[in-house]
Amino acid sequence: MLDNPRSPRVRAVAKLAKRSARSETGLFLLEGPQAVSEALTFRPELLVDLFATPTALERYPEIGSAAAEADLEVEYVTEHVLDAMADTVTPQGFVAVARQFPTSIREIFTGEPKLVAILEEVRDPGNAGTIIRAADSAGADAVVLTGRTVDLYNPKVVRSTTGSLFHVPVAVGADLSDVIGRAHSAGLQVLAADVKGEDLLAARRDGELARPTAWVFGNEARGLEDDLLALVDRVVTVPIYGRAESMNLATAASVCLYESAFAQRT
Repeated sequence: MLDNPRSPRVRAVAKLAKRSARSETGLFLLEGPQAVSEALTFRPELLVDLFATPTALERYPEIGSAAAEADLEVEYVTEHVLDAMADTVTPQGFVAVARQFPTSIREIFTGEPKLVAILEEVRDPGNAGTIIRAADSAGADAVVLTGRTVDLYNPKVVRSTTGSLFHVPVAVGADLSDVIGRAHSAGLQVLAADVKGEDLLAARRDGELARPTAWVFGNEARGLEDDLLALVDRVVTVPIYGRAESMNLATAASVCLYESAFAQRT
């Protein structure tokens, strides 16, 4: 059992909370039973190390069984060691180290995708992770994070996906104009969600939402710049019928993605 929170190995795991360490190693952190379980179920080959407290493994014996099937040894650690490794204040008994696995932009736009979410300069990790989760829930084919968006493997992004990171292909680092061009070449219309746009209901009435679509979601504070809006086919906004000053980006993105999902399945 690892019992020294200051050991070099524990420190090496903890460093993965920082982008510089993730970039240098090509690894990232997973925390909690949900994320670890999803990784073991869908992408077990990505897992490098798995750490757990004895109590946590007793509570989730299925994780131990899945790790054994993947030929991955579970290493026991004390609560103090797990606290030192984890990015969260109250980790839930499991920490894993996994290899990063972004999908290439070229691969995203082959195979006739019907629904893609594109994030441009989305800076809040919770928003980015929640949009990935919403895209997964809506049956999207892929998600693209442009170079100005928060790091996909930021621990808060990973936690916010609640495992969807292992379900839907995600590409990173591309320039938005290039992504829009590739989407058009693949036969997708490109819609932008922005406060400057027309009511989303207009696109619904026109029947446009049933077409293969790439949605672009911009920065939480500034939205999308005018030169980028000029590249898309239509700009729409999610209307606010109550007294709320604004709508959270991830919530608006979820509405847009589901509007397309409903229309494409009708």
